[in-house]
Amino acid sequence: MYALYLTHPQVEIDPARPVPEWSLSAEGRRRAGIVRAASWVGEIGRIVSSTERKALETAGVIAECAGLPVEAEERMGENDRSATGFLPPSEFEAAADRFFAHPHLSFRGWETAADAQARIVAAVDDALAAHDPSVPVLFVGHGGVGTLLKCAIARRPIDRREDQGPGGGGMLFGFDLVKRRLLCDWTPIESFKDLPWIEPPPGTA
Repeated sequence: MYALYLTHPQVEIDPARPVPEWSLSAEGRRRAGIVRAASWVGEIGRIVSSTERKALETAGVIAECAGLPVEAEERMGENDRSATGFLPPSEFEAAADRFFAHPHLSFRGWETAADAQARIVAAVDDALAAHDPSVPVLFVGHGGVGTLLKCAIARRPIDRREDQGPGGGGMLFGFDLVKRRLLCDWTPIESFKDLPWIEPPPGTA
């Protein structure tokens, strides 16, 4: 069977509050609600989420639809950027470029990409250690660490070209629970259908 990794959609940006406390915006809540009509939600047997508010809010929408509890996993949080606090969008994008381009170097005190990747991979590995592979599982988190997890699963170098891209999140990728191979790349929740019949991307089998 398979696992899905879903990133939270758009958030209400508030420079006065720590980023982990940001909530979904009205648009983010609208997009999260799209899953209510998605057939794949009924297949999910387990939900594991980052403890950041925006991720828990996203997971909560799906949990309500699927009739499942949400397991909160702190190690699934976004890369730690608390050293700089909020950065304006143009500065943040430049910083994110450096984060991915130099995975073993810290940008002004940020957690390095290599360390964040090791953390998210360990969190997912531990969550799946005793998991029944016949039960589809959904992980809900963030774009940065999600990209790092995808790179690890696909056995690709850390690279921002693997990122979910513009659009405000609300993207999924899937991977095989047994073979730990990528089944599909980032796909918007609006166009995501059923995963098990999707062929793996070239070079990931």
